[in-house]
Amino acid sequence: MKRLKRLYALLGVLVAVSIIAVAVSKYEEHKEEIRSAGEVVLEIDPDSVTSLAWENETTSLAFHKDETWLYDDDEAFPVSEDTIAEYLSTFEAMSASFIIENAEDVGQYGLDDPACTITVGTADTTYTITLGDFSTLDEERYVSTGDGNVYLVATDPYDVFDAELSEVIENDAAPSFDEVSAIAVAGVDDYTVTYTEDGGSYRDEDVYFADSLAMDTSKVDSYLSSVSALDLTTYVTYNVTDDELADFGLDSPELTLSVDYTSVNEDGDDETGTFVLSVSRDPDELAAAAEADETDEEEEITAFARVGESQIVYQITGDEYEALMAASRDDLRHAEIFPAGFADVSQLEITLEDETYTITADASGGETVYTLGEDEIDAADLQSAVEALEADSFTSESATGKLEIAFTATLALDGDPAVTVELYRYDGESCLAVVDGEPLALVPRAEAVDLVEAVNAIVLN
Repeated sequence: MKRLKRLYALLGVLVAVSIIAVAVSKYEEHKEEIRSAGEVVLEIDPDSVTSLAWENETTSLAFHKDETWLYDDDEAFPVSEDTIAEYLSTFEAMSASFIIENAEDVGQYGLDDPACTITVGTADTTYTITLGDFSTLDEERYVSTGDGNVYLVATDPYDVFDAELSEVIENDAAPSFDEVSAIAVAGVDDYTVTYTEDGGSYRDEDVYFADSLAMDTSKVDSYLSSVSALDLTTYVTYNVTDDELADFGLDSPELTLSVDYTSVNEDGDDETGTFVLSVSRDPDELAAAAEADETDEEEEITAFARVGESQIVYQITGDEYEALMAASRDDLRHAEIFPAGFADVSQLEITLEDETYTITADASGGETVYTLGEDEIDAADLQSAVEALEADSFTSESATGKLEIAFTATLALDGDPAVTVELYRYDGESCLAVVDGEPLALVPRAEAVDLVEAVNAIVLN
């Protein structure tokens, strides 16, 4: 009896070992079905695709093609053809690093509950592509194309198809303004800036003019750069109606900007156009700000922009709004009171305390030599003081205070033009600058004092 029990026990062990051997054999056989590839495992011609949809944990989107790409849920949505083409290129020649043939348990690859399911339709075939787990060991994604295999792909489709609707919109864009011939501003001011290289300025770098007023080239170029860099990606509506424009203050914009420009396209050819931008702050917020303390620098700004007659309205940042609204003549004109380069001065007649002093400049020897009477002088501080005179604010107010200092500069330019600058006391903090008899701006009185001290340092020595 004991011998029989021992026999049964041995028989049981043999059966167990056989089962284990078969299982190991099957496992080894299954392991052998995993092979490296480096070959294209899916090819879909993007031009043949007529529908595209994807669903992930947060998004479910579908599009179809009817000459152009359309959003299934709202055909008014402006779909970016380039973006759809970019998405479809993922499957134009998808290659796999490893192939798991005839995968028995797709759950171990995360494909029973996929991270994303993508459906690509052509006239003849519908492809269903599921994205499983991301292998942190291989740093690749498990993918199924429905052919019974599981693939590890180096280029992760989820990087593309983890996309929201906002990423598929055909956004408007501000061009690069390689050349600008005119800028029309309305709202914050009403004027037009034109480009001309002969506008009658004493500065060679002045090429932008509002009528006869020379604008500061660096300020205008900086402003245009801020327009080109405007982030038009956060839309609040993609199909605005005329009635809805009032909700954003864009029925009567605070600022309308129209730029006539030339830019160079990808082929190197010139393209001309007119870029129109409308900007407004939220109407309720704007009204509340007008009633609030103007010194409140912490207020939130909600602002909107629209390009031309586009149906898309974008929200822009408070910083972008403030930069765009700084578009008046006074914002973009020269702040310097002296409208010429000091290097062009051939003579200065300075009036201080009822005394007149004449300083001459001689550049014939290559280096400019300044003299007062027969004495050579160091004019560096005088030059710095003249160039430092800048407007705090522009004004047309007439001078009523005492004349602090005045000078007339004769310029070594065609016709030997002369510029007269007078600084009158305005209050304890400011002086009123008058240029060629016309009130121009308030300047810090400290700058006038620096000029007086620079002149005194010369004449008293």
